[in-house]
Amino acid sequence: MAHALLDYSQPGPFTRLDAAQLRLIEDLPDDPVGICAAAQGLVIQPADAAASGIVGDRLAEKDIRPVSELIAALTALDPSPLHLPRTPETRVVGCCRHFASIACAFLRARGIASRARCGFGTYFLEGRGVDHWITEYWDGDARRWVRVDTEHLGKQYVEHPEDLAPGEFLSGGEAWSLYRSGMVEGRMFGVAGVDHAWGAAEISGNGVRDLAALSGWEMLNWDEWGRMTEAYEGRTGPDYDDLIDEVAEVCSQGDPVALAHLFDRDDLAVPAQLLT
Repeated sequence: MAHALLDYSQPGPFTRLDAAQLRLIEDLPDDPVGICAAAQGLVIQPADAAASGIVGDRLAEKDIRPVSELIAALTALDPSPLHLPRTPETRVVGCCRHFASIACAFLRARGIASRARCGFGTYFLEGRGVDHWITEYWDGDARRWVRVDTEHLGKQYVEHPEDLAPGEFLSGGEAWSLYRSGMVEGRMFGVAGVDHAWGAAEISGNGVRDLAALSGWEMLNWDEWGRMTEAYEGRTGPDYDDLIDEVAEVCSQGDPVALAHLFDRDDLAVPAQLLT
């Protein structure tokens, strides 16, 4: 399954737009950061949505996975082209994953290799890694992946959210490797505002979600599959830690064949009911 999805310049299952939606992005900027900035203006966090008077069924928009369905929700509110500014109430309700995935869909629609990455921002709370998603695009001239915090462009969390410095964002696998080497404490990684959602299992969970995203499936922050729930409940042991070691290593290397083989394993593959 993963082999066909590893051309990151082409849409994946959750980042494919239909023909009418492609017309809505024709006037987006040409540069990758400008494209991410346009995506930033399309999403509103649930707490901000509630403060803006968005209530009821609309809050369920945060559970939408495919970008095409997110865009359908947006255009039902306001059919304007997507490069135009939107008022808060005409943005789709979502989280950091939605900012990152919409930007990824727009970049891929332009043939720009890009990936949504799941991990932790180290710049929100002092000394902590906070659950977060960012967007990467491939800079062919510099021969590197550039990490963009799409949600926080123009904000002051870091000096350059359009080109995050090493360590400012850690993918799930990167955080796991630091944890396993004793360089960070697992209890310092988790979900802001959720007291129970801190610890090594939060790191391993984001490691698996990042593997899925690298394999073409940008899941929701709260999706659980495989042995994630067991890990959150403290019911996994050394064998699962060893598996996440392998996840971290394969994600860091980015080898298409290794990613495909790993993602096909029963403990790591996303079940069909989460993909429809």
